[in-house]
Amino acid sequence: MRLVVALFSSTLLLTAANASASGADYIRVHGAQGVNLWRLANQKREKDRHISQRPALVVQDNSNIVFKTDTEEPNKFPDQWFTQPIDHFANSSNTFEQRYWINTRYYTPGSGGPVIVLDGGETSGEDRIPFLDTGIVEILARATGGVGVVLEHRYYGKSIPVSDFSTDNLRWLNNDQAAADSARFMANVTFPGIDEDLTAPNTPWIYYGGSYAGARAAHMKVLYPDLVYGAIASSGVTHAALSNWEYYEIIRTAADPTCARHLEHATLTIDALLGVPYAKRFIKSLFGLEDLVHDDDFVSVLESPLGYWQAKVWDPAVGSTKFDEFCAFLDKPILGKEGISSLPVGHEDRLVHLPGGIKLDFSILNYAQYIKENYVSRCETSVEDCFGTYNDSNFLATGLDQEWRLWLFQVCTEWGYFSTAPPDPTHPRIVSKLMTLEYLSKICRQAFPAGKHFIVPPMPNITAVNALGDFAIAADRLAIIDGEVDPWRPCTPHSDYAADREDTILQPFKIIPNAVHHYDEYGLKNISDEPEEIRKIHGQMIVFVMEWLKDFKAPDSR
Repeated sequence: MRLVVALFSSTLLLTAANASASGADYIRVHGAQGVNLWRLANQKREKDRHISQRPALVVQDNSNIVFKTDTEEPNKFPDQWFTQPIDHFANSSNTFEQRYWINTRYYTPGSGGPVIVLDGGETSGEDRIPFLDTGIVEILARATGGVGVVLEHRYYGKSIPVSDFSTDNLRWLNNDQAAADSARFMANVTFPGIDEDLTAPNTPWIYYGGSYAGARAAHMKVLYPDLVYGAIASSGVTHAALSNWEYYEIIRTAADPTCARHLEHATLTIDALLGVPYAKRFIKSLFGLEDLVHDDDFVSVLESPLGYWQAKVWDPAVGSTKFDEFCAFLDKPILGKEGISSLPVGHEDRLVHLPGGIKLDFSILNYAQYIKENYVSRCETSVEDCFGTYNDSNFLATGLDQEWRLWLFQVCTEWGYFSTAPPDPTHPRIVSKLMTLEYLSKICRQAFPAGKHFIVPPMPNITAVNALGDFAIAADRLAIIDGEVDPWRPCTPHSDYAADREDTILQPFKIIPNAVHHYDEYGLKNISDEPEEIRKIHGQMIVFVMEWLKDFKAPDSR
């Protein structure tokens, strides 16, 4: 069960070949093109589902053998529900049910907690259940004798307060409302099977989150310090930005140098060819995208494999090796060109002579083949229909199945994070110069036309996020944990733009070497089996949380 659920929860498996990725996974980096990738993934998932439901051919009667599928395994953590107002800041009786899950296997009645709550963030809370069973919630609950909880974020999963995802109906999807949900939950929840009051502030609550949820963990500590006794922000993106070009810069500098050189060379070459009319159609044709009308749509498809970097996880049961496989594919020798991989990229002996006098490094031909095999091959209609982003009508569906609209709405209203090319045209880059703020943000205007009650701003109001602390966000019993090669690190307090700070028990400030995105959230049943750096950070987290708890005094006992 752990493997199946954890695979589903793996972050950002950004390819049409992986149907497990959520709408947020695609939108997080690729914007409008991400919606296209999400659709292709859904189409494949539906096709695979129909195939799997076909009756199997019975070759012999094995009636004495019982095969138990993962879906038949008893649910360790059944859905629980908590009633929330749709709008915490208006006199309204409208409510919805917020879903959560609880793990009490280590709790001793009468011990008084703590409660370790994991914020579900911008995906179905079901994707976070593995952390309740074998990840960070289980690790801290076991160490402290506490209760573990996963709390699903409003609008995601089954915690849906509206009938559709229109602009007007999404107006309650914002930082303030989500924070108020968590606060009300902590102060009022009654856990099933526990006959004592474990609400905050009379019980210590430790609030954990990774990525967007990591920022929420930090914000909860700042906004509701009387309820949140301690918080852990893992890869917490506390700095919102319009242009997030540094995302790709981390990948460029942290990737295998040969792969980075291939990508840099391909990017500059393709940009140059797109500027030459006779060469433009040829290079698009090489990638199987000759009928894709707009050049920026074309290059946005080419950047899709870069999202694989964020899917790296130290645990092979849940991590992806797709980025490394992509890099190896670029370096694959072409027939008749063996032994040339060690030559500098662009060397004459690496060039393949093509019609029209065009000469390309063999890695670009491999790049084209990779895109055709892994993306274009998924398209069953026209490439313009599959990968074009200029038809506004393609982004106007508002049904509850259009989950891509959720995180995109948050991006367009408060968070930003449009992954553009570097602002300096001379700076080395692995994405096209056509990846501009205007191109990447146009999806906000396309997907969210003005409603009767709400209008999406021309650009996200990132001040709403940054006013809560930005890079400098800090508080006693707020831990900041980030990955050294996380592409989101530039938006965390460990950004190169942020001031350095001391790492203390009261305000832990830790970087995990060679780690990507919220590596500490994943765990094994036996911590001693984890890699050294992961075992080390988990040990440190146990230590500082235990030290925090020593100082806890319930308000009623002060």
